[in-house]
Amino acid sequence: MRELLTILLPIFAIGPFVYYLLAIYGGWNFFAQRRKSSRVLDFAPPVSNLKPIKGVDPDAYENFASLCRQDYPEYELLFCVDSDNTATISVLHKLQRDFPDRSIRILFGSGRVAANDKAAKLTRLVNEAKYEVLVINDSDVRARPDYLRTVVSPLQNPDVGAVTLPYVPLSEQTFADELQSVGMFSDFYAGVFVARVLDGVKFALGPTIATTRSQLARFGGYASIENRPGDDLLIGRLIAESGSRVEFLPYAVETVADFSSIRELIHKRLRWIVVMRHMRPWGHFGLAFTQGLPWSILAAIFAPNWSVAAAFLLLYVALRVILTWLIGHYGFKQKHMARKLLLIPAWDAMAFVIWLISFTRRSVRWRGSNYYIREGRLVPVASATGD
Repeated sequence: MRELLTILLPIFAIGPFVYYLLAIYGGWNFFAQRRKSSRVLDFAPPVSNLKPIKGVDPDAYENFASLCRQDYPEYELLFCVDSDNTATISVLHKLQRDFPDRSIRILFGSGRVAANDKAAKLTRLVNEAKYEVLVINDSDVRARPDYLRTVVSPLQNPDVGAVTLPYVPLSEQTFADELQSVGMFSDFYAGVFVARVLDGVKFALGPTIATTRSQLARFGGYASIENRPGDDLLIGRLIAESGSRVEFLPYAVETVADFSSIRELIHKRLRWIVVMRHMRPWGHFGLAFTQGLPWSILAAIFAPNWSVAAAFLLLYVALRVILTWLIGHYGFKQKHMARKLLLIPAWDAMAFVIWLISFTRRSVRWRGSNYYIREGRLVPVASATGD
């Protein structure tokens, strides 16, 4: 048996190394666009910037204010917030007072009953927006003055149906924030770049989606997915399936990190990966071949000698460091990346355990309620139990 493992484990352990090399190539190719880019930012149709709000984020005022300071000729900011969210409503009223020349409207509630509150709010926001061109972003986004011009510009090409952007943390206040950042640069974007290389851009990232009313109407808009999880991914997928291109720009927006504890980080990661298990079951299973840490350890344990064992472990470390440094330091210009590199094995170990646990979870906690995911839809646990 040991002889068989000695032969098979190194073969399986090479799989993650191939994945890391593909991610390194994908990351290098993505960031190389910056040198080749010659975008003309004079395409500036009127824009409705849609903001579905749930709860109140840290530094919410500064996040919203950054969108009031855009170098853009004509746009509106349209918020949808629950009427009992007094903290955010107070921030929005201050925003209206401080930026009287900016068109800022506040809608109270989605007026709909749906499992995915964000999609329900966006259904109303799209219906009440003034303009054809829509920019949708999360409430934790902090934008530079050229943000709207940059994200809208590719839409002048009639083949482009949506534009999405990567995002990076503005700062890290806790150890959980730092660990999340390491996971973002070493794991999340690695998967994004590999998907871009192998299958093209058939996704969108929640912090920014630019599109049009017409594109959304082709598949029923947000109303068609208001009882489904993963609305950001779905919007990109549905627009791509409709025959239009999704543009993924090498221009990052900042988001305000707010992970107060490792427990909160684990819960959010587990929820996300369980959703991915239901949306992409074979892809979820295939994550086994992206897990370099456990495979390298097993290959080292059953290696025929110490030199082979050391080679597997050193190759794992080298590829993970190169990949994370390329994305975090070279690509996204993040500071203090050398210190973060030490956290890569901790993230990889945690991500592997969460992946294993995800196969045991039958429900997810979404917006304060528990749901099963059945045929791609969120079904409340209580109503499903009563059937």
